[in-house]
Amino acid sequence: MPMDPATGPPRLCVTNAKGGTGKTTVAINVAGALNERGWDVLFVDFDPQGNATEGLGLLEAYDANPPSLFDVLTGGTPMTEASALLVDHPEMDVLPSNVDMLQAEHELTIVDLVSRAKRGVVDADPAAIAQLGRSVDPDAVNTDHALGRLDALLTEIEDGYDYVVIDSPPFYGQLTDTAIFAARNVIVPALTEASSERAIELLINQLAALEAHADITVKTRGVVANRVEKTNEDRTMLRWLNQVFDDFPVWEVRKRVALQRAFSAGRSIFAYEESIDVADVFLEMADDLDRQFGKQEMIA
Repeated sequence: MPMDPATGPPRLCVTNAKGGTGKTTVAINVAGALNERGWDVLFVDFDPQGNATEGLGLLEAYDANPPSLFDVLTGGTPMTEASALLVDHPEMDVLPSNVDMLQAEHELTIVDLVSRAKRGVVDADPAAIAQLGRSVDPDAVNTDHALGRLDALLTEIEDGYDYVVIDSPPFYGQLTDTAIFAARNVIVPALTEASSERAIELLINQLAALEAHADITVKTRGVVANRVEKTNEDRTMLRWLNQVFDDFPVWEVRKRVALQRAFSAGRSIFAYEESIDVADVFLEMADDLDRQFGKQEMIA
């Protein structure tokens, strides 16, 4: 059975189903900040679009032939072989996304049905259901539901890392729920604009539904108010975020072109030649996360 995430390195899922929040940039720079503090970080790009894989300069991995994250996730390749998929990056190790992940939402639905059939919850032949998928091996499906697939995969490869950072898809569905289920800890990026209110409310409802369905607890570790400018709308939204998340840190990241330049260069701002003020904010996030996970005393 998959390991309880609490017994391994802290796992953080950066998630918001609203597109355009800068989710991937936040995820990369949180990982970069943790690396800057001396931690070994495993970065998982769980977004089928592969934006983080691109933003870390690993486009070749996104277009690589099987096996890929898709095959291990859906049972076409044994999880014991997952470590072979890791790609070196100067700041972190990366489990890259792959073009085949575009089919993962469908495949995980099939995996979930196979799992239910094997447990007798669904009255059907697991092998027959598996044929509806692309590469689902019913013998390799050994979790209670599809939500456990990434959890089990990380248990195979996370030994030796201090943190795992997961960039989730920018939509709700099996993939996003699977990422949150594996992490049990979320960081929420949000733009300081009125349209973010509805997105945050939906996310809160989604987290509550997942907790009830999977009988887990998901902890919000902080909110990133991203691309903040000095407008009335920004100030209003910052007040709203601090009210809604009054028990959690709300980190403010100013709008800076250098963040996109670092992304285009395939690295975080900590490995980019242009020094910018928001680097201090991401270091503050890393420091706060260390405090929350009891790691501050471990830093030499």
